[in-house]
Amino acid sequence: MTPDFKSGFVAIIGRPNVGKSTLMNHLIGQKIAITSDKPQTTRNRIYGVVNRGDTQFILLDTPGLHRPKSALGDYMVKVVKESVADVDAVLLLVEPIPHIGGPEAELIRRIKELNVPAVLVINKIDTVEKEELLSVMQVYGAAHDFAAIVPISAKRNEGVDELLGLLAQFLPEGPQLFPEDMVTDQPERQVCAEIIREKLLLCLDKEIPHGTAVEITKFSERDNGVIDIDATIYCEKA
Repeated sequence: MTPDFKSGFVAIIGRPNVGKSTLMNHLIGQKIAITSDKPQTTRNRIYGVVNRGDTQFILLDTPGLHRPKSALGDYMVKVVKESVADVDAVLLLVEPIPHIGGPEAELIRRIKELNVPAVLVINKIDTVEKEELLSVMQVYGAAHDFAAIVPISAKRNEGVDELLGLLAQFLPEGPQLFPEDMVTDQPERQVCAEIIREKLLLCLDKEIPHGTAVEITKFSERDNGVIDIDATIYCEKA
């Protein structure tokens, strides 16, 4: 282990469609989590790995916390709540609205319960005037003593690098947990399945229900680098 090397886990949490996966992709520098304007696009906990000098960040992208209406919804909420435990720090991602909604209140309660260092990240700052952010900071600052409050725009990649630098202070000294060239714990087949599901959400807005699943049935690479993929798409409804 390199002297003074730091590594640790950071959970990215928030309500659906707040920009968690977009932030994760920008921090890593490539697409590993799919994004969509549909809520609850992310279904599983996804690990992303970022190496910066003598620090390795293991980021957890989680499903949005929402009121579950199905067995899948129950599972996604369970994943979120479990993800806050056993991490070195939490990023609570919120929109620039001076009001704490039900999902945010529940996540703040969980953060307090586990006494985990938490950074409030106000995303989508490109959609409001800077003066409006002050009231958002005041409302959340009164609800919890956050270690820091950071305004960003994940979509425009504003403030993202500064956020990583801030997170380093919460990580303990420890060994490099993942190889230098590894960016996610997801196998290539799973990443491809998710990208296909992302395109379904994008291109078949009305025709295909939100409840789809993709299974990769063939994944082979030719000598020229071309990958042949066969996939089966399952729909929740007829």
